[in-house]
Amino acid sequence: MVDLADVRAAAKRIDGRIRRTPVLADGPDRWFKLEFTQHAGSFKTRGMMNRILTGPVSPAGLVAASGGNAGLAAAYAARELGLPVEVFVPVTAPAVKVAKLGKLGARVVQEGGEYAEAYAAATVRASRTGALFCHAYDDPAMVAGNGTIGLELMEQVGFDTVLVAVGGGGLMAGVIAALDGKARIVAVEPATSRALNAALEAGEPTDVPVSGVAADSLGARRIGDIAFALASAAGITSVLVDDSAIVEARRRLWDEHRVVVEHGTAAAQAALLSGAYRPEKGERVVVLLCGANTDPADLAT
Repeated sequence: MVDLADVRAAAKRIDGRIRRTPVLADGPDRWFKLEFTQHAGSFKTRGMMNRILTGPVSPAGLVAASGGNAGLAAAYAARELGLPVEVFVPVTAPAVKVAKLGKLGARVVQEGGEYAEAYAAATVRASRTGALFCHAYDDPAMVAGNGTIGLELMEQVGFDTVLVAVGGGGLMAGVIAALDGKARIVAVEPATSRALNAALEAGEPTDVPVSGVAADSLGARRIGDIAFALASAAGITSVLVDDSAIVEARRRLWDEHRVVVEHGTAAAQAALLSGAYRPEKGERVVVLLCGANTDPADLAT
């Protein structure tokens, strides 16, 4: 289990290597946490940097599996720390993410049609080479590093609730540990990629089918064990949003705020806009906008 002490230790370890991301007001009692402005375009750089710095790292370097963002974080962190890295992504990974991986210096291997298949190939590669395998979400150091977002938020604004998009659960788990019961956490998932929702129903992590517009970043087939344990202990509930609500939320973030995010990130805002989550009067809400590795061409209307 990961706790507040782990998150505080991670904050010290990665201090100076990650960005302190801003908060943007969205009217009375509403804020966006602009984590998509983080190095490599997503929150995962926090967790990945913490994971690598806790080591040990052999001369073979790093191996990661990713729908895109964890790989970008691994590539960025490896470049900054002078380490070689291989990133396994599914063949369905967005071209914008694959291209950016190459620019960051990663060796990119495309394997399988979804994250789970890329993950399996990456673990085989790591075992053969002795490289450090960096799990995208179900790793204590990753979770603790991600949780540093929560520490920042508590210093920046006073809030009652934070909405967090969930795929494998590494971000949600870190925020749970960081907030330590001081605020409500609402998990938001696409209806077509509901790993946490299904696990809470079943009482344990279970495989789910994955599809939809946000599958490249929220496409984990099974919720992480760490995330499930923390969510269960904290009494977290999951709300579901459909693809049309996600697309609309992403479009409105651009139209109304000139904020460009990926579909998975927009899921958190979709919960508010669609009514999947309805705040009480006076409830102070933060929407965590966690990633922006996307092609903005379809927003230019």
